Order: sequence, then structure tokens, then C-alpha cells
Amino acid sequence: MATPGALLSESVLGWSIFTIVLLVILAFCWVYIRKYQSRQESEVISTITAICALAIALITSALLPVDIFLVSFMKYPNGTYKEWAANNETRQHIENTVLYGYYTLYSIILLCVFLWIPFVYFYYEEKDEDNSNKCLVNLTLLPVFPVHPCFKRVTFVPLESPPNRNSTQWEKVQYLFEELGSSHGLAALSFSISSLTLIGMLAVITYTAYGMSVLPLNLIKGTRSILYERLENTEDTEEVEHQIDKLKAKCADGRPLSMRDRRNLQDLEAKLQVLRRQGRHLEIAERNCCNKVGSALRPMKILLGVFFILVALLFFVTLFISNLDKALHSAGISTGFIIFGTNLTNPLNELLLALQPVFPLDYVLITIITMYFVFTSMAGIRNMGIWFFWIRLYKIKPQRTRPQALLFLCMILLLIVLHTSYMIYSLAPQYVMYGSQKYLLQTPLPTADPSQGNHTAAITKICDADAPEDQCTVTRSYLFLHKFWFFSTIYYFGNWAFLVVFLIGLVVSCCKGKKSVIEGEVDADDSDFSDDEYVH
Repeated sequence: MATPGALLSESVLGWSIFTIVLLVILAFCWVYIRKYQSRQESEVISTITAICALAIALITSALLPVDIFLVSFMKYPNGTYKEWAANNETRQHIENTVLYGYYTLYSIILLCVFLWIPFVYFYYEEKDEDNSNKCLVNLTLLPVFPVHPCFKRVTFVPLESPPNRNSTQWEKVQYLFEELGSSHGLAALSFSISSLTLIGMLAVITYTAYGMSVLPLNLIKGTRSILYERLENTEDTEEVEHQIDKLKAKCADGRPLSMRDRRNLQDLEAKLQVLRRQGRHLEIAERNCCNKVGSALRPMKILLGVFFILVALLFFVTLFISNLDKALHSAGISTGFIIFGTNLTNPLNELLLALQPVFPLDYVLITIITMYFVFTSMAGIRNMGIWFFWIRLYKIKPQRTRPQALLFLCMILLLIVLHTSYMIYSLAPQYVMYGSQKYLLQTPLPTADPSQGNHTAAITKICDADAPEDQCTVTRSYLFLHKFWFFSTIYYFGNWAFLVVFLIGLVVSCCKGKKSVIEGEVDADDSDFSDDEYVH
């Protein structure tokens, strides 16, 4: 029999940690969005939407360790179920609780991607006078709307209506969750989330892989000297002014300039304007206390950069081993490269399995991994910008990011964090699938005298795909990730593409020199309006 006190204590422990992480996530999202949003173009509705969208994505990732903890804590290290989990109904109740949590969060993600964020974007776009990128952005979001009815039909049809026509609203909601808990509901929602995760995979390959290399190397290399940059800016400004004076001297007697000279004069005047704006930004940066503190903390930045590059290399090696294991020992492409057990030593998987019995440690590690993906993704987006094929739509700059760019940023980060569930599974497949569960395997013992009968011994083994279903409980997250084999196959090849892009980004980042202290703050296509915003 399950002990109510023990069951309550285990549930309270898991959900208490989850609540604390939830509050931390909400605070992080608020600070993160407020740091990058434009001060003069900020909108309340876009700010709230961006904060909520990013928080929902991170909360969904925070649910993964709770899922793993609950299935792992049902058993003792010797492979037997604990007293409170011995009843199958009790285990089913706990699994359904996590399942309803996934249903709720994933449904909110679908609502954000298909309705909430596009609505807020187009609502603000109508108020924006500069619609130069509106057509391209409409083309970017246009494929969402034809797909939306398909997802709606796949997700909710053909769910039957409640058998009792006079049931209350709460009974109808309970019946809906029961229907979604059936195989059809799980498959439908898994298909929808897997499709979004597929888009998130493309964002991870594009932004996260590059950010994992550019963020640590920028911390290690640092920035150029402000004094040297100001001296260089002054020399360039004087040279451009001298060239402009020479061109204007040609028309001092009233003769018009040639077409070529007029074009050169316009280019030089535009360049002079950019140089003067760079000079103003360099002057502000020289007086900025944060830059002075950053210079004093230079050794810590180097250590942090070395730590980040070591973590990136650990992820690279772990992901390579995991993919190699699938390539050598999986059942093939038609099964989504599913492997039955871990055949090659996976360092991150072993570390998580070692930390899992002490619950907060693996929870903190998973949270750090998720935050690491977010920071590296943001570094990649900030360095690359938001692009529509070869045309850059928006730039991400601290305190000067437009509301439309913030919505795009949060949608990309939402999809990226959604894909991190599969990335974490690729990095630690055993941990994500079964946690630290073990089961008892009855094996026959050799006997010298056959007349004595057969004797068996119970051997404790780590749960894998060959384990009996009643002995090992699979996490709900794994069921969402591997409901359709063709998605798993695409994710497998996406992991190889991620490794290739990471290596390319690492080489490119190593070849680049130190970045400017005002990197990304001044561009030729920026306006003086952004400078006024930066100064104030």
C-alpha cells in the first residue's frame, strides 16, 4: 500500500523545487526582455507577450527534471518499488499529473506560436509608420496560418463529446484531459510539438551552434582598447573631411560636379556621419563605469570564457558519441535510430546519473544546461541578427531593440528551448528516458546436479529498452519526443548538422580579431534617433 505521508512528501519536494525555479525563470525573463527592448518604442502588450512567451518555454524545460525525478524516485537503488509506489494506480496518478502539465504547457506554446505572437506583431505593425520590412515579415509568418487548421484538426479531432450532455464545465474539462490522455491525444499533441521542434532544430543549427563558439571566444579575446579606437576614429574622420573638402573645391568656381564626383561625395558624407556617430559612442563608452568595471574583471571574463568553451567541447564530444552510438548500434533509419541501451560511454549521461539521487543537483545542472543554450542562442542571434534568407530584418541591440524584433526573438528562443528537450536527450539518453531506475532480472544459476531443479538469482540492472514495461517507467517527455520515428530520424541528422556548423563557427570565430567596444551599436543604416535613445 502506498503511504499517503510518503507520497505527499515526495510530491511536495519535487513541486516545491519546480515552484522556486518558476519564480527564478519569471525574474530572469523580465530582466532579459527589459535589457534589450527599446526605451522609446516599447509597448506594454509586446513586452508582456515577450516575457510570457520566453517564460513558458523555460518553464516547459524546467518540467523535464521533475518528470525524471518522479519516475526515478518510485524505486529503491536495488530495483524494487518503494512502498508508496508499489500500487500501479498510484504510479499512474503521478504520471498523469506530469502528463497534464505537459499538455497544458505545450498547448500554451501552440497558442503563442500560432495566435498570440502573430496577433501582437501585426497589431503593433499597423501602428508602425516604417513598413519597409513588413512584406518580408508577412511572408515569414504567412506559412503559420495555413498550417494552423491542420494542427487544430490533428490535435483535437476526432475527440468525442462528453457522454453526459448535462455535465458541468469542470467535468467537460476533465473529460477532455482524459481523452487527450488516450493514445490518440498523445499522438496528436506529440505530432504538433514535434513539428514545432523541427523548426526549433533549424534555429538551433543556425544560431545556437554559432553562439556556442562565438560567446566563449569573445570573452577570451576581449575588446579593443577604447583609447586606440578613438585615435583611429579621429584619424579616419580627418581623412574623410579632407577628401570631402577636395571634392567641394572642384565646384568652388561654380562648375557642377560630375556624376561620379557627386556619388563619391554622397558616400563620403554618409561615411563621415557614421564616423562621427562612432566617435560619440566611443566617448560615451570611455565615460561608462560598466566598461571600467569590465576591464577590472578581465581575468574573470577569461576564466568564464575558458569554462564556456570547455562546456561547448563537452557537449560536442557527448553529442558526437551519442550519434556515433546510434549509427553503430541502432535499429536503423526506419526506427528513428533508437538504440537499445548505451553501448558507448557517454560522459554527460554518466554525470547526470551520478547526481540524480541527490535531487537538486541534477535539477540545477539541467537548468544550467538550458540557460547555457539560451545564452549561446542569444549570442548567435545578436551577432547574426534576424534574417529572412539573405535579407536582414532586425538587429538585436541592448536597450534599442524594436518591439517587432523582440517578438521574433522570443519566438525563436521559444522554439530553440523547445528543441533543447531533444538535445538533452541526445546528450544524456539514459537519464532522460528512465532516470536512475533499476530493475530486478531473474537469471538461472548453473547447477551441477540437474535433478535439484532450476535455481534463479535476481540481478539488478539499469533500466533500458529491453526492460519489462511493469518494471521501468518511461518519462512522459520521452513519449512526446519519440512518438513518430521520422521526426527522430530528422533530429538525428540535425545533430550531425549541428556539429558541423559548430566547427565552422569555431574556425570563423578563431580567425576573427578582437571586436570593437561598441560592436553592433553603430551601423550605416541606423538613424540618429537610435543615437538619441542610446545617449539618454
